[in-house]
Amino acid sequence: MPPITLPTSPYAVTDDTFLIPTFAAQPDGTAFGAHSLVIRGDEPVIVDTGCFLVRETWLEHVFSVVDPVDVRWIFLSHDDHDHIGNVDAVLDACPNATLVASFPIFGRLMGDVELPLDRMCWANPGDAIDAGDRRLTLVRPPSFDSPATRGLHDSATNLLWAVDAFGALTPGAVFEAGDVPADLYDMSFAPLNSWNTPWLEWVDTERFAAHVHATASLPLDVVAGAHGPILRGDQIADAFRRTLALAAQPVLAVPGQEMLDQMLAEFAAAAA
Repeated sequence: MPPITLPTSPYAVTDDTFLIPTFAAQPDGTAFGAHSLVIRGDEPVIVDTGCFLVRETWLEHVFSVVDPVDVRWIFLSHDDHDHIGNVDAVLDACPNATLVASFPIFGRLMGDVELPLDRMCWANPGDAIDAGDRRLTLVRPPSFDSPATRGLHDSATNLLWAVDAFGALTPGAVFEAGDVPADLYDMSFAPLNSWNTPWLEWVDTERFAAHVHATASLPLDVVAGAHGPILRGDQIADAFRRTLALAAQPVLAVPGQEMLDQMLAEFAAAAA
């Protein structure tokens, strides 16, 4: 059953930077995001390529923000389906673009997704892309679900693409953390980030704190990610604190058969 997605349009995050949103509607009226990003400027960048299930809408939104001929970089943060779903279509549409990936991404997708080696640049955390009017530095986000994951820090806007870190539900198609009710943010932040990063249960808290600090200490004016609202100001430090609090804690209970039965009943009632 494909997810029910909410109508959206590209959202201006900061100068020349647009969220390409996808919101999956939940039966309780909340929504879960699976977003991408477009950075314009001298050498435009598409950051992650969304979900295949929303390909037509996703491509329409991306290319309403940037002309595909102008795109110079296509950045894949990691190999999950909601980040690579339209990479083939984007490569076809953007003949002047280089695909920024890595050996782990290439290796994990080999045999399932054909990536063009002759159009690729392999970059690791600490490396940077010179995009003309900005420098995009690859960083390891504070939490992640794939060993291939790399985020981006944009020197021109002090924006961090946090990939899968800082996930939280929103009350429908809502972009800004300040517009998310505090109780919903509190209720959803811990389970979503615990489920997505179950290895946090086994980390050494001091070593994990040092890892988190490496990203938190960057100059950050805004944080955008695939699965949570946009963070600004004090919201950024708060998200880092919440992530640190998950270290060495048991993974929160993951929904099981009871939840599946409830969802199926709600979907059936909605369709009746």
